[in-house]
Amino acid sequence: MTHTPKTPAGSDAAAQAAALIAAVEDACGPAPAVPTAYRDTTPLPVTGAAAPVAQPGRPPMSQRATDASSLMLAGGAGTLMAGTGAGVALWALGGVDPVALALAAGAPVAVLAALSRVLRRAGQAAAQAAPVTHHHTYTGPVRQEHRTTTTTTRGVIARTRNGR
Repeated sequence: MTHTPKTPAGSDAAAQAAALIAAVEDACGPAPAVPTAYRDTTPLPVTGAAAPVAQPGRPPMSQRATDASSLMLAGGAGTLMAGTGAGVALWALGGVDPVALALAAGAPVAVLAALSRVLRRAGQAAAQAAPVTHHHTYTGPVRQEHRTTTTTTRGVIARTRNGR
């Protein structure tokens, strides 16, 4: 570690102060005349009069249209794979009775439909079975109002009418 000796407060200090002042004035002085930007004034090349030509690949479209297109392509690929698998299974089961095949294919759909109907009915029964009871205790004059609003919306341009 190198230590610099401290200078006496005499003429060296005045020389250092003068050098520091000169350095600050040089830094804050006017900037040299160096260009900071350049504008190219040469004319742009002329394009031909030929009509535009469609480029290969996907045509330009909005982001929403691009997303929808990708989703449709993915869905089509998934359908293709499922259809191919079903076709291979049917080809392999070529000797199976058509009625048994129809029952095997329709059974999962029928089971799902039946389960959804049972669950819906159970939910409706639970809602109707236990009526809501309110118990209130008041110690002064009370005014209660109960209102029911029925809303109907119809039409292409939606029009809502509220009735009591």
